Formats: sequence, structure tokens, C-alpha cells
Amino acid sequence: MDVSFPHLGIYIKHLVNHIDIFGFRIAFYGIIIALGMLAGINMACADAKRRGQNPEVYLDFAMYAIIFSIIGARTYYVIFEWDMYKDDLLQIFNLRAGGLAIYGGVIAAVITLIVFTKVKKQSFFSMADSGVLGLILGQIIGRWGNFFNAEAFGGYTDSLFALRYRLDIVGTGMLNNDVLSHVMETDGVKYIQVHPTFLYESCWNLALLIFMLWYRKRKKFDGEVFFIYLGGYGLGRMIIEGLRTDSLLLPHTNIAVSQLLAGICFVVSIICVIIGRKRVKNATE
Repeated sequence: MDVSFPHLGIYIKHLVNHIDIFGFRIAFYGIIIALGMLAGINMACADAKRRGQNPEVYLDFAMYAIIFSIIGARTYYVIFEWDMYKDDLLQIFNLRAGGLAIYGGVIAAVITLIVFTKVKKQSFFSMADSGVLGLILGQIIGRWGNFFNAEAFGGYTDSLFALRYRLDIVGTGMLNNDVLSHVMETDGVKYIQVHPTFLYESCWNLALLIFMLWYRKRKKFDGEVFFIYLGGYGLGRMIIEGLRTDSLLLPHTNIAVSQLLAGICFVVSIICVIIGRKRVKNATE
């Protein structure tokens, strides 16, 4: 078996991660990311329509956001993996080899929205409230690209959701001493058994989306759903990132960049929600 969840009784003999069309290889990772983007755009437009806004504005923004988010995700990754690219700069543009960081994409999307709303004379926080519903849906779907790429997993575990990959289909950059020290062999085939952190994050984001959909009709100010996304995703990412074996680290430290950023987003978002709700309360008294 290429991959299995042994304690759940799920076994996949061959993990196919691409399709070939006229000799051109298309990775499932890219297909899944594209599906996540389309689903996210539809979600944001549907929420905009519910709120009486013009969905066309969101479609216009999406065209810019997709381009700059990919650039941001790649830039973020390259910055913190500079040693991998400094001797071959052309590899920076080789997206087919992988290397995108979601927080880089989120940062780029926020900056793009700030500029877009300034130019189009729209409310940043109002658009952000609908936009993050689409963003989190895209993340829920997109994380499954990591499953097909055999990446973004955690250290060894023997828990209920333990994921087992055949060792020779996993990139060496994903393997640390903890994982390698628990390599198991069955019928002459070596396997690793790890935390499926992409699954954890996808499930966490699904729960967060459900909460956001429930909460959106109860928000007290524009931007509150946006801050709930930043804080809620930050809390989950801060915990899950600690399990991963491939975290991007701050130079000369063992501090995971995304874990630190997630923690900051969590704290700042809580403060912003408290201040925002307090201002609304004071204004109505």
C-alpha cells in the first residue's frame, strides 16, 4: 500500500498524484488548489449577494487576489528557504517543484484588498467579512493537495488518525529524526507513520467556517468576521504547526515562522474584537 490510515481501516494501494493530458503532467495539487479558489470565490460572492452587495465587485477583486496571493505565498516560502534557492535563482519560478506558504498568500490578499478598496472606494472591512468566508473554504479544500503530495504531515504517532506513507514516495525534506526513528517494515516495504496535520487543519477550518457562517448574522461591526477568521485560524495553526516536520523557521532559530505569526494574529484579533464590540456598545448607550 502507498498510503493508509491503519487504525481506521483505510488503505490505498496506489496514490496517484497527477494526470497526463497530451503528454503534459497536471498535478492533483494544482487541480485541488484551483477547485478551492473557485469554491472560495463562489462562497464570497454568495455572501456578498446575501448582504445586498454587488458580487461583481468581488469577482473583480478575485482576479487580482489570485495572482498576488500566489506571488505572496511563493515569496514567503522563498524568503524562509533562501538557502535552497540562492545558488539557482531560476528555481524561484519553478512552482511545479512546490513551495507555497499559505500565510504569505493571506498577507498578499489582505494587502491587495486594502489597495483594491481604496481604488474602488469600497469598505475594506465589509469586503473582508465576506472574503474570509471564501478564503477559509479554499483552505479546507486546498489542504488535501498536501495529501496527494505526501507532505505537510507531522511527527510519529500511533493515534487513531495515524497516517502511514510508503517511505519511498515521501520527499526527504519532510523527514526528521523522530519520523525516521519509527520507520516500520512490512513485507520488505518501509513505511513512516505520522500525524496527518493537513487533515487536522482541514477539519479545524471546517469547524471555523461553520462557526463563522453562524456568527455572521450576529456580528456587531464590519470586520468582526474578518478578525474571527484571523484569530480562529491563528489558534488552530499555532497548535497544529507545532506537530509538523517541515515548518519554515526564523533564521538562526528553532522558531516556526507560521506558529509565531499565528500566535500574533490570535492575540491581536481578540483585542480588536473586544475593542470593536466595546465601541459599538458605547455608541448605543
